[in-house]
Order: sequence, then structure tokens, then C-alpha cells
Amino acid sequence: RNIILNNPRKRNALSLCMLRSLREDLLHDAKSKELRVIVISAEGPVFCSGHDLKELSSEDDVKHHSQVFEMCAEVMTLIQKLPVPVIAKVNGLATAAGCQLVASCDIAVASEKSQFATPGVNIGLFCSTPAVALGRSLPRKVALEMLFTGEPLSAQEALMHGLVSKVVPEDKLEEETLKISQKICASSKSVLALGKAAFYRQMTQDLDTAYKMTTQVMVDNLTLRDGQEGIEAFIQKRKPVWSH
Repeated sequence: RNIILNNPRKRNALSLCMLRSLREDLLHDAKSKELRVIVISAEGPVFCSGHDLKELSSEDDVKHHSQVFEMCAEVMTLIQKLPVPVIAKVNGLATAAGCQLVASCDIAVASEKSQFATPGVNIGLFCSTPAVALGRSLPRKVALEMLFTGEPLSAQEALMHGLVSKVVPEDKLEEETLKISQKICASSKSVLALGKAAFYRQMTQDLDTAYKMTTQVMVDNLTLRDGQEGIEAFIQKRKPVWSH
């Protein structure tokens, strides 16, 4: 499924309304057998500029501010809880919570002209929530330089430091994203869902706990119909037929 951020006039800012729509789109039919991969892209030269600062400008509306940041955190964590892979297809600038969105996706493909920044410090609002996703995607010193200076990373720098998975020329962005999506669609949905959940779980664990947990996941994987089908197909030298 394609989710397109489509408010280029507002630089695809993550207003409360936009965040609610994004959550709804991510959750829509998430458990359906037909849904195999979600691609998030955007219209216009800016992938996403982060929060709508107009929503954050009056200092007395603390309740509204809490709603905005809580909804944002919910959307970012939801991406990793979904049973299907989520790909960010970035063609342009991703800043602040927009950069957080890219860092929160499972895979990110970017065009060469894309840039990534957390410039909140420059306007007196430190990117503390984007820092959660950034600090888990990038080496600490790279993340902190971005957070302390607000200076952008080029697409190539983002690739080098692990914020994105691939960088391609703008005219190849669609093709490359499609290629990855098709490869994902060729696998079993149930196996991928199991693997994705286990991956994020073990990332927060110590080595021994992670091995103990994933050992059990491997055993569980073999009890799935598609786990057995894949192994039988390999032994019989034929293509597997997934039931998902």
C-alpha cells in the first residue's frame, strides 16, 4: 500500500490532523492477508518538515501540545509494531519529526537530492522526540552533532551512517522502491511478521536474553505452515507456495 503525504503547500508538516490520518492509513487493513508492504512517500520538494509550528506557538495550550507529541510518538512506534515492513521513499528534505519518521521506518530509500536534519535547536525547540528514533538509527556522535547543530546530512552521509538503506538517482527512486517491495511480497507474510516483531524485541535486550528469545522464535517459526512449506520446497527444489 502507498501512503502519500500530500500537503506540499505546508511542506507536509505533521499537524495533529496529518498524524491522525497517517495513523489511520497505517492501521487500515493491517492484518489483511493482501497487505504485504507499506510505502510512505510525499508530494513536493519536502518529504516532511516535522511538526506544524503554528500548532505549537501559544505557550498556554499545554493540553494540545501534549496531544501532538503523544500522537506523534504513537505513530512512530506503531510503524515498528505493524506486521508488515514499512518503507520510507524519500525525495527531498526530511527535517525534525519528518527525519524521525524516516528513522522509524524499517527501510528507507532516498534520492540523491534528499537531505536529513533535526534543526529544532535553531528555533529554541530541541528535537528531543526525534532524538529517540535518531539515537537508535545512527551512531551517537553523528546523532548528537545533528541535534546540537541542526546541520543537515546529505543523502550519501545518511547512507554512510545508516539512517537510510539505499541512495539512488531521483529517476530510479520509484524503480528501486518497487524492487524491494516486490522482493518482500515474494516471501511469506506470517514469517515476515514473526521476524519483524522478534527483531525489534531483541534490539532492546542483552545478548544472552536476545539469543534465548530468538531461539524460541526459530522453533515457533518451524511450527508455522509456511515454515514447513519453505523447507520442503527447498528440499524438493521447487518454488514455495505460501499460505501467509
